Amino acid sequence: MYDRYGPPEVLRVVNLPVPVPGPRDVLVRIVATGLNLSDWEALVGSPLYSRFGGLRRPRRKVLGSDIAGVVAAVGPAVTRFAVGDEVYGDNLQRLGGFAEFAIAAESVLAPKPAGLTFAEASTIPQAGAIAVHGTSGVTPGIRMLINGGGGGTGAFAIPLATAAGAHVTGVDNAGKLEFMRALGADAVIDYRAEDFTVTGRYDLILDLVAHRSVFAYRRALAPGGRYLAVGGDVGTLLRILTVGVLAARLSGRRMGVLAVQSGPARFGPVGERCAAGELGIHIDRTYPLHQTAEALKRVGEGRALGKVIVEPGA
Repeated sequence: MYDRYGPPEVLRVVNLPVPVPGPRDVLVRIVATGLNLSDWEALVGSPLYSRFGGLRRPRRKVLGSDIAGVVAAVGPAVTRFAVGDEVYGDNLQRLGGFAEFAIAAESVLAPKPAGLTFAEASTIPQAGAIAVHGTSGVTPGIRMLINGGGGGTGAFAIPLATAAGAHVTGVDNAGKLEFMRALGADAVIDYRAEDFTVTGRYDLILDLVAHRSVFAYRRALAPGGRYLAVGGDVGTLLRILTVGVLAARLSGRRMGVLAVQSGPARFGPVGERCAAGELGIHIDRTYPLHQTAEALKRVGEGRALGKVIVEPGA
């Protein structure tokens, strides 16, 4: 848990009472929790929107949203799950995944596919939903660029886009270029050595780490092209929603921020495709609970190839 925003060193391991589920809540014994960039942002308190509900200090003291585990108890109004069921889900509103037990609303959980391990299932909820939204509407032959393609979301988005017939360019640091090629990217760019906004024109850009000028992004779009930001600093996102929208429209292009809907209806189909072997799961490293700080640091520094997992029982 943590009491203030800061580097991984602000985290500490503590003993707390096992939480009690409310009427429509489920108590989950955590087997695995998948890390997301949102966990790192909530830890350091940046961008500003990561401080929702706690501007000066974090409101939720235990991080971790993508959980997978076994139902340990249910509230009296819960009808979909029973003690012993294996579940997974995106617990973004409650968090609490970096612990042995967590409370989650019944509505955010889905039955874990039998063909997936708990660690594999925990990679899916948030990243899978973003990847599905970000690649929807992809048609054969379009030129798509995924900025930040070597992380957890990119590990799903690149193969989804290539399977739909897109020519995919992945952008990330040099240490992730071969990983993106292995995912199916047709071309890769090291953002530290090459500026993707001047190297080509793309029909669709999915930006997982937006921080550039809206005019640079517009320059990278082909006529009729579409730019979608998912993550980034507050200033960039606001400029995309204002200046970017207008500037793109005047030039026959489209720019916006992707509003991702979460929940089992969004990530469940991804889980089923993974269980069926149609979509691969890429786990970078697994850490025990007492090394959660190290796990978050690996994600925050952009070194993870795919997903990082914390397993409380390890």
